[in-house]
Amino acid sequence: MSEVGPTASGESPALERAGVLARSALLLSSPNPRVGCVLTDRYGAVIGEGFTQQAGGPHAEVMALRDARHRNADTTGCTAWVTLEPCSHHGRTPPCCDALVAAGVARVVVASLDPNPLVAGRGVARLRGAGVVVDVLPPEHPAARSCRELNIGFFSRMIRRRPWVRLKMAASLDGTSALANGASQWITGEAARADGHTWRARACAMLTGVGTVLADNPRLDVRHCATPRQPRLVIADSHWQTPPDAAVFGLPRTVRIVGTAACGTATEALAARGAQITRLPDDGTGRVDLAALMALMGQSETNELHVEAGPTLSGALLAAALVDELLVYLAPRLLGPGQPLVRLPGIERLEDGHRLRFEQIDRVGDDLRVLARFGAPDPFLSAVSAL
Repeated sequence: MSEVGPTASGESPALERAGVLARSALLLSSPNPRVGCVLTDRYGAVIGEGFTQQAGGPHAEVMALRDARHRNADTTGCTAWVTLEPCSHHGRTPPCCDALVAAGVARVVVASLDPNPLVAGRGVARLRGAGVVVDVLPPEHPAARSCRELNIGFFSRMIRRRPWVRLKMAASLDGTSALANGASQWITGEAARADGHTWRARACAMLTGVGTVLADNPRLDVRHCATPRQPRLVIADSHWQTPPDAAVFGLPRTVRIVGTAACGTATEALAARGAQITRLPDDGTGRVDLAALMALMGQSETNELHVEAGPTLSGALLAAALVDELLVYLAPRLLGPGQPLVRLPGIERLEDGHRLRFEQIDRVGDDLRVLARFGAPDPFLSAVSAL
């Protein structure tokens, strides 16, 4: 497959602009990937640009072509700079490859191949079959890495068949997430809470446990930042204890409750509130099998799963190696004994502890935000390299 080197077209301002446009789809395009596209004429002037809209709406390439038409620009012989391989299949919308060919695009520069098995090189092949010159950046190129990072949940779902799982927590410097009496509002400041809502907004779905619902009666929606959609809410509730009058209901989103016990009047009352009732296998202890839950999330087009739960469910997810990254807000205060961040089995050797890698450490208001990850620095590099 033809590639362009890091000092050639890959560093074009047009491709950099396409990356900026892709970020405009951060809260918008899920479960579709976040993609940006820029069209330039033979002299390098921008004649059109766009990014992927809501699911069922136009993709980045189509938006860029529409923009070019709005500018009365001739797209014949132009170059399309796109952050992800144009689709070649009929999904919710027609193939973008066909739209580019019909517009007379002469060349397409692709930052990253699409890991979707329905695309995965077929888009490039389809364009080349129509006489379009296609250049693909090497997988290790910064623009390709940036595309994977922005779409880390989409790559996870396509390659691993499960979402990218982000576990969000807040605690004092001495690791207390709530006082012994359960009080936790608010350990962190207003800026950190607002920032946490931006991470909620980018997820396809949120996961919590019934313990959190019973203890705090939270809404678990996005309120502190503008968003075009609310993420779905999933409640792990093995024995259907969620109250029908809980604050999680009555909002413009889907609420799914997963459990293991036999269906009865409790589930009927929850279904009457609009909840989706899903039974999953148990893990041998009477609790929901979390691996089965992650598989379900992948099947239901969940790219990023944002977890806000108590120490028991958080610890169970970590013990099952189902968490990809931690998003931790640390407040500059000491609270003494109380609820821990997570409940994990005890170990006797330091080397047996869970190892992570700090990705980002930022100050948010008076608090610190720490993003730490498990696994390889670029978890999907090898899979994309094999496409």
